[in-house]
Amino acid sequence: MASHDKPVKDREDKEEEKKDDDKGGFLDKVKDFIQDIGEKIEETIGFGKPTADVTDIHIPKINLEKADIVVDILINNPNPVPIPLIDINYLVESDGRKLVSGLIPDAGTIHAHGSETVKIPLCLIYDDIKSTYAEIQPGSIIPYRIKVDLIVDVPVFGRLTLPLEKTGEIPIPFKPEVDIEKIRFDKFSFEETVATLQLKLNNKNDFDLGLNDLDYEIWLCDVSIGGAELAKSARLEKNGVTSIDVPITFRPKDCGSALWDMMRGRGTGYTMKGNINVDTPFGAMKLPISKEGGTTRLKKNKEDGGDDDDDED
Repeated sequence: MASHDKPVKDREDKEEEKKDDDKGGFLDKVKDFIQDIGEKIEETIGFGKPTADVTDIHIPKINLEKADIVVDILINNPNPVPIPLIDINYLVESDGRKLVSGLIPDAGTIHAHGSETVKIPLCLIYDDIKSTYAEIQPGSIIPYRIKVDLIVDVPVFGRLTLPLEKTGEIPIPFKPEVDIEKIRFDKFSFEETVATLQLKLNNKNDFDLGLNDLDYEIWLCDVSIGGAELAKSARLEKNGVTSIDVPITFRPKDCGSALWDMMRGRGTGYTMKGNINVDTPFGAMKLPISKEGGTTRLKKNKEDGGDDDDDED
């Protein structure tokens, strides 16, 4: 009996292997059939995977408190039906440190056989960044990486995630320091005096500032003498000090004893508060300027009998 067991077992093993082969072949044929049907549906109806690309990143507003960033993403839908943009996940990081993240649900619909530019608004709050990462200093420029995941629902394909990335740089602005080095008067009378303020602006940022406009008010010994407009634009070099001349008109008789102190060459206290409008490589900014407890002198031009040497402050 033992001599007949082995051939019988071999036949059974071969039959089982044949059944497995037939089963595997059948499943492969089913998969191929389904894939072939899907491809034919795609070819006939025109379904395809959407594509997306970051076309632009711009900063519509930036100041000492925050930076508003808008990311433009162009999405192409090759399908004959609209596709819903289910969610948008975004993350902004710098050197691996998370600056801001969020989710935008139900972000809209991409039209059939069309392209849509989706705008993703982001906001970086500088106090949050500086409180979390103490090594990020005001005045510096930091690298950033924006990561975006677009989640869409496409017929035939189902739910898809389209990952996108973009890198760049963004500043952490620092308020410039301002001083009045001296005041020269060009035309003097008690009713109206035309003078020139020599301002010293210290730009502590790691980027240049293109000074376009000044909006400020000056007080001499607690008496306001008003403000002035910038005569011409100026360039404030990064990490540098720039002197500019600003014309101003005021009434000396309103200054009280402060005027006589200045006339005798004595320093008088002043306060200056306002804003400067500047251009930067990252867009236009409006930065505050202020100085309290400063001291300056009023000086005549040489042709008016004054001593206008530049080596005297």
